[in-house]
Amino acid sequence: MQLLLEEVAQLRAELSSVKEVQKVNQAASEMASEVYVQMSDWALKSSGATIDVQRTSETYSCKENWGCRVLWFFRTANPPDTILQPDVSPGNCWPLQGHQGQVVIRLPAQVHLTAVTVQHIAKEVSPSGTVISAPRDVAVFGVDADGEEETLLGTFTYNVAKELIQTFPLKNAPLPRAFSYVKLLVKSNWGNPAYTCIYRVQVHGKMANQKASTETRGKEEGQT
Repeated sequence: MQLLLEEVAQLRAELSSVKEVQKVNQAASEMASEVYVQMSDWALKSSGATIDVQRTSETYSCKENWGCRVLWFFRTANPPDTILQPDVSPGNCWPLQGHQGQVVIRLPAQVHLTAVTVQHIAKEVSPSGTVISAPRDVAVFGVDADGEEETLLGTFTYNVAKELIQTFPLKNAPLPRAFSYVKLLVKSNWGNPAYTCIYRVQVHGKMANQKASTETRGKEEGQT
């Protein structure tokens, strides 16, 4: 009985520790979100962004992996548009099949792109206890509506040892050309060969006609 009581006490202490880490993780995410509030996010599902499923990689299936079903969260795998929503609670990611793949996001408007933000969770709150499924090397492309032409906008590395939310400016931003589709090509992750978890992606920039209006106002003010 004494041993059982000691084990219960230890379990309570561990659960309390996990809850504290979750609180810190949530607070950090909220603080980071405040920093980026001035940057328009064109990859929000609630604002009209969607996933081009035809040009997006397959979702990882956990059906044949018993250990995965027990340890992980893939009772039914989250769809790709999970990455377009602000909920980044542990396990609420899109599991991309393998360590390489891509996702194509259809923006709600044509946008002169400036930057891309990627968010993951901390190792301390990860259901698996690791973040080796986090994306690592990523390339960003602007894609024509018909998908025939792609323009490389930049490459970056998401570093799991740094902040949970990382923003990567695109080259020559803001781009003179506007795009309505953005492709993220995951070239590698942090060591998981089976799947890559993408929690949230944000796309920043100025809407095409908004940029034109701003430039026109600037010229008019310069003439007065």
